[in-house]
Amino acid sequence: MSERPVHQPAAPSAEKLQYPANPRLVRMRFLSRLLDNSIPLPGGYRIGLDPIIGLVPGAGDLVASAFSIWIMYDAARLGVQKRHLLRMAMNIIIETVAGSVPLIGDLFDAVWKANAKNMQIVELHYRPTTTPRPLHRILFAFVGFLVAFYLGLFGILYLAFRFLISLFGS
Repeated sequence: MSERPVHQPAAPSAEKLQYPANPRLVRMRFLSRLLDNSIPLPGGYRIGLDPIIGLVPGAGDLVASAFSIWIMYDAARLGVQKRHLLRMAMNIIIETVAGSVPLIGDLFDAVWKANAKNMQIVELHYRPTTTPRPLHRILFAFVGFLVAFYLGLFGILYLAFRFLISLFGS
């Protein structure tokens, strides 16, 4: 008579822990990692989509900076203090201006990692107990920043192209 193995119930699996994370913060972490650290390279270094998007002439750096500004916008909505938002803005400006230089700028984007720097700022200074800023309080300042940022960027590019043309022109 063959013995049938006694079926034992499977050991209970550990429950997946759910932390009460703010969905905006979760999105910021995901976007930061995607843009700056999502692709492993040989030797342990990681890059993200930011320098790859920046390879597209003209529009690539604008699209990458728009994603970076979105992270800063979410930080403002979470209630991160203005002085920290200004540091985040400076990281974005440095990356966008330096990143607009063909090829060398894309290498700079891969090393500078403004989004990762900005997420470190948010992680250090975000307090869940802080009341989120309502949209109407930051909308005007944010739109003003975007306009000034892109006008300044286009102004710098215009002056650079004008200088290059004067070198090669008659």
